[in-house]
Amino acid sequence: MTRPLPHPSAPPAPPPEDQGFSPIQRPTSATFAGRRVFAVVLRHLYVLRSSVPRLLELAYWPTMQMVLWGFITMFFMQHSSWVAQAFGVLLAAVLLWDVMFRGNLGLSISFMEEMWSRNLGHLFVSPLRPYELVAAIMTMSFIRTTIGLLPAALLAIWFYEYNIFAMGLPLLTFFANLLVSGWAIGLAVSALILRYGLGAESLAWVAIFAFGPVSGIYYPIDALPGWLQPVAWALPPAYVFEGMRAVMFDGVFRWDLFTGAVALNVLYLGLAVLLFLRTFRTARRLGLLLNVGE
Repeated sequence: MTRPLPHPSAPPAPPPEDQGFSPIQRPTSATFAGRRVFAVVLRHLYVLRSSVPRLLELAYWPTMQMVLWGFITMFFMQHSSWVAQAFGVLLAAVLLWDVMFRGNLGLSISFMEEMWSRNLGHLFVSPLRPYELVAAIMTMSFIRTTIGLLPAALLAIWFYEYNIFAMGLPLLTFFANLLVSGWAIGLAVSALILRYGLGAESLAWVAIFAFGPVSGIYYPIDALPGWLQPVAWALPPAYVFEGMRAVMFDGVFRWDLFTGAVALNVLYLGLAVLLFLRTFRTARRLGLLLNVGE
């Protein structure tokens, strides 16, 4: 039996809420409800409980800042006149450290932008090869790093009358070695993000700062505890910052430090590329390239 159509002159039907039902339940009171607050808090606690990287990150930054500035404070207490011997040594350290930081972040961000936009699977429908993607994001890292650092270096001349370009050719070697170190870390982080998803994206910021206390950025490596010095000498940045101080304090370029940094960079970058390519093959086999996004 069909329902008759209403007459054109008939009054409009009452809205659904006046018929005794509502498709959306509205709050019946403006009173503050603690249970609703608890429900939202509980939702975030479940997220934290299920994500070890998020839990570690909460304690990571305060701990890292404490360790780094603790070593800086201890060194300057024992060498109060150290900075006065070479004007700009801390400015140079900050600018060079930013090369490594931005080299890592520029590569990681370029890779994650493809994941955020769900474009990674589309890229590899084309003839693009994984090693070509690696070359592309390294190039983007170099461009991002250069764009980011040039204004800071020029402003240091204006604000503090310190010209880091006065180092000459040694500056190019420091820049190249720290950039490659950043690439190695960025590729390793990108491999982990590709394998475990964007829940691990905070590693792009977290991983690089783990190298800060043992890189000798603001103090010599011999200022570290004896058990920690071998760890520092196993990392390329330690050779670079020691080489920087040799140029600024003694006016000499340490070829032994340069050779050590290059050798370690070749080793670590090669391992990072292999890790990324191997992880890419695993992700393609498991269908992870199409299951990524924000």
